[in-house]
Amino acid sequence: MKADVLIIGGGSAGGLLAARLSEDPGREVLMIEAGDEATDPDIWDPAAWPTLQGRSYDWNYRTEPQAGTAGRVHHWARGRLVGGSSCLHAMGYMRGHPEDFASWAEATGDARWSWDGLLPAFEANEDREVAGRDGGPLPIHRTDAEASRLTHAFIAAGAALGLPRLQGHNEGVMIGVTPNSMNIRDGKRVMVADAWLTPEVRARENLTIVTGALARRLVLVGNHVHHVEVRGRDGPVLFSADTVVLCAGSLESPALLMRSGIGPRDVLDAAGVECLIDMPEIGRNLQDHLLGAGNLYATRKHLPPSRLQHSESMTYMRAGSFTEGGQPQIVVGCGVAPIVSERFEAPAPGTAYSLLFGVTHPSSRGTLKITGPEPGDRLIIDPAYLSTERDRDLFRAALEAARTIGQSDELAEWRDHEILPGPLESREEIDAFIANAAITHHHPSGTCRMGKDDAAPVDADLKLKALDNLFVVDASVMPSLTAGPIHAAVLAIAETFARTMFNSRKEA
Repeated sequence: MKADVLIIGGGSAGGLLAARLSEDPGREVLMIEAGDEATDPDIWDPAAWPTLQGRSYDWNYRTEPQAGTAGRVHHWARGRLVGGSSCLHAMGYMRGHPEDFASWAEATGDARWSWDGLLPAFEANEDREVAGRDGGPLPIHRTDAEASRLTHAFIAAGAALGLPRLQGHNEGVMIGVTPNSMNIRDGKRVMVADAWLTPEVRARENLTIVTGALARRLVLVGNHVHHVEVRGRDGPVLFSADTVVLCAGSLESPALLMRSGIGPRDVLDAAGVECLIDMPEIGRNLQDHLLGAGNLYATRKHLPPSRLQHSESMTYMRAGSFTEGGQPQIVVGCGVAPIVSERFEAPAPGTAYSLLFGVTHPSSRGTLKITGPEPGDRLIIDPAYLSTERDRDLFRAALEAARTIGQSDELAEWRDHEILPGPLESREEIDAFIANAAITHHHPSGTCRMGKDDAAPVDADLKLKALDNLFVVDASVMPSLTAGPIHAAVLAIAETFARTMFNSRKEA
């Protein structure tokens, strides 16, 4: 099958691009997705969010045992269906802080990746549910009315300590307290497939979506992707296109490149894959956010369940200060449920709540490696959690901030006593608790980073530097993490790329 543009991966970036690029009726767009269409009704129920992990449409990756988290193996949920991880994530929508993107612009030498450069993409994607700001397909729902009374007490506690009261996290200021904005409309999750791949879009004659199609290998002729070998429902099939856009995510995008002979020579040699193009940085720079789960409190009275998705408010701040502004360093979140890692026993729902805590810009960097040439061969995922003293120090500050908020008078109506961590007598005890409490915030990124330096695999136009017709458009191109959840940034990356494609076509 031949197209003008082949999109590999039907997740957040891929779904947006399929819709946007097929707006040009003269462009044949083909999107392939390894999974199926979403059918599980629980996907659209915000409160069911944590229970979706591990189901048939979750890739359910596992990391290597992590020395920084007490030797634990972490499960990484990633969506294997049209809509990708927008079907599994916690629906929180936060653009990030302007300084997050200043580092992207510096890394690439391109102002398109600055806050101001990305602003048109953010605005085009968003339906802010207010007059004059409702043009985009994705609802950015303010949750003040539905948020728990506990959440409002948590917000009051932060404000009493000096944190500003914000009207959401999306105006360029993140330090402060506010209920989270969420991708929810009429009480239901809105995933990327709902927002962009509407029935009208799917009916376009120039758009083809193929599900159950797992990309096995890119076949090169010189520096050109000639075709893609795919495992379809009925066996092997070949797809080709003038332009190939890789949107398989921070794990499968670099893995597909490596299985195709593009990547670090030593990794490919060990996996039994012939190295066609030695690109040492592919699979490196792996980053993820962690959250400590959690600073746990028993309630004085019954805590009604969340009407949203349990984690209703994230408070960003500088380490050691409730009044300093600027780019956040740490975060404390309010969990309207007893949220703890697998190392601790959770009390019954309604009897306890958790304050989650973490670091916004971890300096730890990990790696992703393949072990063989086939998609089913295990990936070696090593995020190197808490491997730097800076990250460990900031995590201590985040725990301290959580406990300060947790002991505030504003939460006295709900707080009976602290269950976890309890007395901690030394730095070693603090670090041991953090190591056992830390869980993934589900934000893997950075494994095909964009940059102007020679080592960066992807350039500022998101083209893989070694090839002339392959682009990478997903979280793997992010040089560094944004302060909060990365979904908004991934969608802005995809929208910016779509605009670049349209402008290039006009110039041609």
